[in-house]
Amino acid sequence: MSIDAAISRAQAAHDQVEQELFELLRIPSVSTQAEHDGDCRAAAEWLRAKLEEAGLHGAAVLETGGHPAVYAEWLDAPEGAPTALVYGHYDVQPPDPLELWETPPFEPTVRDGNVVARGAADDKGQLWIHIAALRAMLADGGTLPVNIKVILEGEEETGSEHLGPFVAREAERLACDVVIVSDSSMLAADKPSIVASLRGMSYCEVAVHGPAHDLHSGVFGGAVRNPAEALVHLIAACKDPATGRILIPGFYDGVIEPSEAERAAFVDIGFDDDEFRRDAGVTQTWGETGWTIYEQVGVRPTFEVNGMWSGYTQPGAKTVLPASAHAKISMRLVADQDWRRISELLEQHLRDVAAGMPGIERIDVVRLHGGQPSLVDTTHPAMQAASRALATTFGREPVYTREGGSIPVVATFAAELDAPTVLMGFGLPDDRLHSPNEKFALSQLHLGIETAIRFWHEYAAS
Repeated sequence: MSIDAAISRAQAAHDQVEQELFELLRIPSVSTQAEHDGDCRAAAEWLRAKLEEAGLHGAAVLETGGHPAVYAEWLDAPEGAPTALVYGHYDVQPPDPLELWETPPFEPTVRDGNVVARGAADDKGQLWIHIAALRAMLADGGTLPVNIKVILEGEEETGSEHLGPFVAREAERLACDVVIVSDSSMLAADKPSIVASLRGMSYCEVAVHGPAHDLHSGVFGGAVRNPAEALVHLIAACKDPATGRILIPGFYDGVIEPSEAERAAFVDIGFDDDEFRRDAGVTQTWGETGWTIYEQVGVRPTFEVNGMWSGYTQPGAKTVLPASAHAKISMRLVADQDWRRISELLEQHLRDVAAGMPGIERIDVVRLHGGQPSLVDTTHPAMQAASRALATTFGREPVYTREGGSIPVVATFAAELDAPTVLMGFGLPDDRLHSPNEKFALSQLHLGIETAIRFWHEYAAS
């Protein structure tokens, strides 16, 4: 089917596309909570049926050892045409804290041109772009100019633990020339962009243990090391409070620094510092000295505390000296840091610091998940095709950006399939990913579908 015919069909189906997306958003496929295991499988089954309806072949729910993956393909393109693998994830973050949602997180609500629901932008709305685009192209006996494979997983929000081994086992089935992922944001609705790099991730849980049980803070306080206090000191020893530089020995080894030319190009991207502060809800930013806000979130590695708990935290008073204290720590990484090595360095640093703090009985560091950073070659034909498709749809040449988030599977595809990834996302910076009132602009949904249709033709022509 021609580009114009497919786009016309997609435009005529706006209401249907939105209503079907709302169906998917109503499924509470929270991958990190066992009580939603059935919902994750329900989302997988729903997507399998939609891929089949769209005209793809061999649509199936495949077991991974965790939440299932969904696969489908269309391999009838002309001889010599490239093969692309479309990736997305149907799992979502927990909706907590529920009291901060203006409307129920799993009852999609349209407000100010946005659909508000958990998973709206991350990643159900964006994966739905590709299914809707393929359906518009294949309708009424239409064909595709390239071969297409689709893989949708259910564990991205928990680190894609089982997808790596799954991709290795299914490497022949998933073999492709390029991977297409829409799970990122553009600079703004009028500033199309393509992500050229992603940060990796090392996510750990740290526990500091002291006395064998909680103690009376009057009877024992002052003579026994408080694990909560000790944990605070350990965390503080990981980052310079003045410069923001991470103090873990060896942490920056292997970091690929941007060139002066690249840093100059970052200035021309048009990143809006004031808008960033508004989106974050802060009046001032703070990060590593010597780097711009854009570079702090896209080019530099980080050390962040994602949660802490210890002792008595309920209303009222209970004077205890806690037996243990806990923290969840994430470190976003840049090329060429290795997440396993960084995890080891964190653990060693914490143990070294703790050795000078008598009274800490034990430290546990558990690696919850991790992923490698990635840097994409912007001269690849698929990247250039994406640029042309975005320019035509949005009426403005896109720029290449550095993304602060992590998509662990990108490194997996590079390692197991030897395939580069095009990160062509349609979210916006204020979509509140992982937060209450997550949203996705319906205009971005429909423009994304048009871009995807154009992209497949541009890629075939290249």
